[in-house]
Amino acid sequence: MNQRGRKKIPKMKRLFTPFTVRTHRKSPGLPPGSLVHEGERKAEEVEITVHDYTETTVKEREIDNVRECSSYKDSQSVTWININGLHEVGILEEIGEQYGLHPLVMEDILSTRQRPKMEDYESYLYLVIRMITYDPDHESIQDEQVSILLGKNFVLSFQEQPGDVFDPIRKRLRNPDSRLRKHGPDYLAYALMDAIVDHYFVSLEQVGERIIGLEESLMQDVENVELDQIHHLKREMIYLRKSIWPLREVISQLNRGESTLFNKKTLVFLRDVYDHTIQVVDTIESYRDMISSLLDLYMSTLSNRMNEVMKVLTIIATIFIPLTFIAGIYGMNFEHMPELGWKWSYPIIWSIMLVVGGIMLLYFRRKKWL
Repeated sequence: MNQRGRKKIPKMKRLFTPFTVRTHRKSPGLPPGSLVHEGERKAEEVEITVHDYTETTVKEREIDNVRECSSYKDSQSVTWININGLHEVGILEEIGEQYGLHPLVMEDILSTRQRPKMEDYESYLYLVIRMITYDPDHESIQDEQVSILLGKNFVLSFQEQPGDVFDPIRKRLRNPDSRLRKHGPDYLAYALMDAIVDHYFVSLEQVGERIIGLEESLMQDVENVELDQIHHLKREMIYLRKSIWPLREVISQLNRGESTLFNKKTLVFLRDVYDHTIQVVDTIESYRDMISSLLDLYMSTLSNRMNEVMKVLTIIATIFIPLTFIAGIYGMNFEHMPELGWKWSYPIIWSIMLVVGGIMLLYFRRKKWL
């Protein structure tokens, strides 16, 4: 839009960034594996949805009683159980008992500040990945922890709140010709990771537009931009890098094919996710450089404006220095100053002062200081 650069960027609301939010933490000294939810309560109640499918059939339902999850553990089909809400520790503990999850895994699921990682427990894989979304209303990055457990015939996913980027996967599961229906749980786990990583590009695109908007406004008028806006973006880029950078190593570990739970055919698709992750990290680094340049441009623009103001004041003072000198001489009122008694002394002095001032103005214009 042609007028975009002239639009004043709205002030950002002051928000707690993900790394400054005060979260509930367990008391120091508790034994390893103690199940305490660390983080904000982001859901009113725990929601459990199940997708149980084969190549020819698919069943989708919501579960009211957590005990029903155990019936899918040894089924011949592939089962995806998605849990929204982590504040009900008892529900998660029962799921952990049904599927034989290690207490340390359950502890990590409830600790929502985990960095991306992968842990192999032989009978299942535990993956942690950060799901990033962009909030256009507050113009800020929102993130949540997604824990994915891959077993021989099941995938468990734990989220902090309802609403995710998995709707395209659910839609593909309903399609009988989808590749998801023809592959095992390892391909489903890959699809979940791929959906999260692909959505990074969507969020980064929004951030990129915000950076470009700030740059254009800054070039038009520095008053359109506040320093807090640039620092807000800078902090978010730092947090994004911290949340996504370790994911490269996680996917690299999976690509090495050390786990028997990932089929070799699926590893080909994982390499594509690895490439996308590298692109995301490169984009974040580019945006960090752009924001640093914005900060330098902001400071240099303010400095240039101050220099312009000082130059104008200096020129005005310089013009008035000789005029003040003349006025000072004839303001001394000594008795034997013959000029004071002349009839034309007053207009002559005014003429001299105007000529001196005019000469100095012409000199400054010739030097292009004005």
